[in-house]
Parts: sequence; structure tokens; C-alpha cells
Amino acid sequence: MAHCKTPEKFFPVVKSVALPKGTFAGKVALVTGGGTGLGRAIATTFAHLGASVAIASRRLDVLEKTANEIRTNTGSVCEAVQMDLKDPVKVSKALDDVEQKLGRTPDILINNAAGNFIMATERLSPNAYGTVIDIVLKGTLNITTEFGRRCIRQKQGASVLSISTLYARAGAPFVVPSGVAKAGVENMTKSLATEWAKYGLRFNAIAPGPIPTEGAFGQLFAGEFKDFNELIKSTVPVGRLGHPEEIANLVTFINSDYMSWLNGAIIEFDGGQQHINHGSHMGPFLHEWDNKKWEDTENLIRGRSGKGKKGK
Repeated sequence: MAHCKTPEKFFPVVKSVALPKGTFAGKVALVTGGGTGLGRAIATTFAHLGASVAIASRRLDVLEKTANEIRTNTGSVCEAVQMDLKDPVKVSKALDDVEQKLGRTPDILINNAAGNFIMATERLSPNAYGTVIDIVLKGTLNITTEFGRRCIRQKQGASVLSISTLYARAGAPFVVPSGVAKAGVENMTKSLATEWAKYGLRFNAIAPGPIPTEGAFGQLFAGEFKDFNELIKSTVPVGRLGHPEEIANLVTFINSDYMSWLNGAIIEFDGGQQHINHGSHMGPFLHEWDNKKWEDTENLIRGRSGKGKKGK
């Protein structure tokens, strides 16, 4: 497949913070799934730019470790808040905690928390696809609507950005629950961009291509991570994968006042990959797997996540 063989020459990776120092001084940002991976990079970049940051997920121990590292590395405020997106009552309580710790409702919400794994669709139980939809679609609706209601009551403007995926529109085999859920998130983004702009709220989304993080891609690739890099980069026209710092720079730019006119946009950020592959970036080789290979992959992924197999 045609791709750039010298990406370091033409498409260099720049990990430094792009926006001017102090861009978010006086602002408060909430990042769901902020303890690891893309969420951690996004939260760190907001903190570097002067924002007071709250990071939220279910695993408080991971959050507290990350929050401490962000405070140490940036000198900014970063608070850990336990949040279960699937439970609207717990979501409301978590937002209360954010307001108590940071003094007010955030100016920026980043919907980054997600759940996904590759699997042949005929092997999925209702519990399996229900869990993904509960976290990705219902969870995003839970936090976004609760956050939005608070902003509307307080007559406070805000920017909301959701992390989506390329196959939310194109569709993709072997990740059907995620595709269904992310399609709903994109519809929510465009719908609320028109309904709630009158209250001073704007909504956008980013659909990134392959940006490997161990937590997410451990559920999406059955091989070793070094093999993933070599296998997938040849499917990206620019010849390399993305980096968390790159999406963090894009996220902060979109949520800054430099981009206050951007509303209802779904921005594709994939090095041009989708225009070659038109679908999932997990690899066409998945079509060749037999039931034994899927069984081995299921066991491997369950082992990585520490979850035993439930009845179908």
C-alpha cells in the first residue's frame, strides 16, 4: 500500500505544547477517562496552559497518581474525582465534587472515557455489547446533559468536546458496539450544537485514527504492541501513527477562544488513513480468522483486562 516511507522528514512528530502559555488561565476543564492514555495527555496539556483540571474515572487510585504527576510537572491545579458514567446519580455526585474542589462548574468538558474491544459480532453476549453502549453512549449522555443543565441554570457558557472514531460514520466489522455507540455520540454532538448554542454552549468532536496507548489498544490488537506499530503504519498515507500529545494539542485548540466559532464539527484526525481503508483500522486480516483464533483472542483480551468470561 502506498504510504510515505520517510515520515520523519515530511510529517515530524511535535510533542511540545502548541498554544501560548496561559491560554486557559482562569478556566476549569473536566476530562473523563483522564487517568491514562489520551485523557492523561489532554489533561496534562490543559494544565500546562494554565487551566485548573479535574480528571475523572472509576479507578481513583490511578486518577490520584496521575493528578499528582500533573501537578508536579505543570504547577497547575489537578484534582482526581471518582465517577461512574453509567450511573446518572453518581455522575451528578461527581460533578458536585468537581465544583467543590475547583470552586465552580467547569468551562470545558472533554468526553474521553470509552470502552471497546475487537470481537466477532456473533460471539457477543447482550452483556458485552450492553456494557460498551452503557459507557460510551449512555455514559456520555449522562455527563453531557447533567453538565449542560448546570451551565444553563447558571447562565454559564461552555465548550464540550467528545472523542469519537472514524468508523462511527463508515461502520466497521468486529467493533460493532463501539461503532453504534460512537455514532450516537456524534449525533448528540451535532444535535446539541444547534439546540444549546443559544445558552452559550458549543459542541464538537474529534475522530482520531490509530494513536496507540496500551490500555485501549490492548483490547483492539491481539499481537505485541511493537508489531501493531509496524503493521498499521503502512495503512496510513503519512507513514506513521499518531501520538497522544498531537491530539492533546488539537483538543486544546478547539476548546480555546481561538476557535469559538467552531460548533457542531466532527474533525477527522488520522493521517488520511480512512480514505484508503474506508472503515476499521484494526486490519483486514481479521476476516481470515477462524473460530479458534477468535477464542484465543477473546481469552487474551479477557486476561489483559482481568475479567472472567460471563455466560452468553
